[in-house]
Amino acid sequence: MNTKPGNAHSTGTVMVLAFVLLWNSGFIGAEYVLPYTEPFSLMFWRYWALALLLAGVLGLRGQLRWPGASTAMFESAIGVLAHGTWLGCVIFALHWGVPAGIVALVVALQPMATGALAGLLTGESVSLRGWAGLVVAFAGVALVVLARVDFSDTGSITAYLLPFGSVLAITLASLLERRAALRGGPNRIPMLLGLFYQAVATAAAVTLPALLIEGLQADPNPAFVAAMGWLIVGVSLFAYALMWKLIERMDATRVASLFYLGPPVTMLMSWLAFGDTLLPSDIAGLVIVAGGVALVQVRRRDRMP
Repeated sequence: MNTKPGNAHSTGTVMVLAFVLLWNSGFIGAEYVLPYTEPFSLMFWRYWALALLLAGVLGLRGQLRWPGASTAMFESAIGVLAHGTWLGCVIFALHWGVPAGIVALVVALQPMATGALAGLLTGESVSLRGWAGLVVAFAGVALVVLARVDFSDTGSITAYLLPFGSVLAITLASLLERRAALRGGPNRIPMLLGLFYQAVATAAAVTLPALLIEGLQADPNPAFVAAMGWLIVGVSLFAYALMWKLIERMDATRVASLFYLGPPVTMLMSWLAFGDTLLPSDIAGLVIVAGGVALVQVRRRDRMP
């Protein structure tokens, strides 16, 4: 039975909304759990648990296998970039006092980086309308940050620079994954199997610093367990799976434009979770960002399959 275009469009819209909500909930979850652990330890517990969960699921489905050295190395590199480096920079920035909304704001610079590099790595050009949408969305992001950041405080410059490492890492990972999706070939493996090798690589990368520097510090109280459960299943599993699926169905710039929704959505979540106050500029920025994303997402003769 063929899928009707309207149903396909609706499915794509649901995927986009789910990704935006799940992905940005990770900022809140990380800020919530950090009082009970340390950055490397958080990643250690999160990714070894995710790897064990995926191994169990794949084992039950008879899909756990060795994909070959080149494919395993590719997925491991994607994991270290998209999980380890991206999340590590975010967590340390949060740990050193950068508000979740500001971290999300800096990470939202990814679309510009993706747009600039997409032609080099994937051969996908960005239309004038697409660039206009990205610039409009960036204006919304700038409005939010200019109203919130205290530029007179130079003591936390390093902390505020860290999210830029996240931008570079997730941009490279997204473009490499998109190029692999466009080329296809025998080395492509199922999404869950790819996530498994990404999780193992990330967990292995943080094991030594978590052991030697932090001693796997954690306070396993109910709040810690609940927040970690959400970060493992809701974010590391479902949000990343949705991102890779969207990258398969859409060009890299359109997927990257969704990161522009991070700052306002994260600020709304921070208000709900921690009582953070929303400024009028936050609401104005949300409207502007939504308009910019709409310019990138809604394009004639370019529907998601």
